[in-house]
Amino acid sequence: MIPKLPAEFLSLPVAHRALHDVTDGRPENSRAAIRAAIAAGYAIEIDLQYSSDGCPMVFHDDDLDRLTEATGLVAARSRAELELIPLKGGDGECIPTLAEVLDLVAGQVPLLIEIKDQDGNLGPNVGDLEAATAKVLQGYEGAVALMSFNPHSTAALARCAPNIARGLVTSSYDPKDWIPVPKATCDRLRDIPDFISSQSSFISHEVGDLSRQRVQDLRASGVPVLCWTVKSRAAEDEARKWVDNVTFEQYLSPLPA
Repeated sequence: MIPKLPAEFLSLPVAHRALHDVTDGRPENSRAAIRAAIAAGYAIEIDLQYSSDGCPMVFHDDDLDRLTEATGLVAARSRAELELIPLKGGDGECIPTLAEVLDLVAGQVPLLIEIKDQDGNLGPNVGDLEAATAKVLQGYEGAVALMSFNPHSTAALARCAPNIARGLVTSSYDPKDWIPVPKATCDRLRDIPDFISSQSSFISHEVGDLSRQRVQDLRASGVPVLCWTVKSRAAEDEARKWVDNVTFEQYLSPLPA
């Protein structure tokens, strides 16, 4: 049986890469941003990349250039090396591991985890990060869900973490936004053909494409639909006409009364 998305993900707005604000010392996916989201009572979305020695690291990009003073691929560095690389705007805070973040969150708020594509082209060359993530999550008792843009990754999660809710991150897949992913792959993924085969129970769809018929057909069939990434209250008001919950940044989404 495919596990359902925990109800908490439909009631609490989800802070994108945690409640980040680099001007206030809270870089995205940082401990400070996670603590801020917990204190505010939001659900939290984080991203995972893979170290060279097999550790799930809480970091968005596949390279270090944008978010740190270091350069090069995350996957070329060991856990020990990554743990010593400061985040820009983080007052010396370095890249955390998933295990550390789980200890920090400790079930206080829901945790939505995106597995970043390790294939490079949303193809089948995945599985190691998914298996390592499942191992770290063993015994975690808080509300948690896993997702990925790569359907192969979500299918791998179904095999190695069968009791954890999983979903697809979906998009309009405009090819110019997805270089070097082949146009043919973008054209195929646009209408979410792998929802059933990946054993997903929810999707998180691009905010500018929420009226897409396939998205709304899934929602009408009872599939929870989240969206990414809402950046204003006005945009949230519009998005909520189409989705069950939002992932937000750059403003404070209202919490339920």
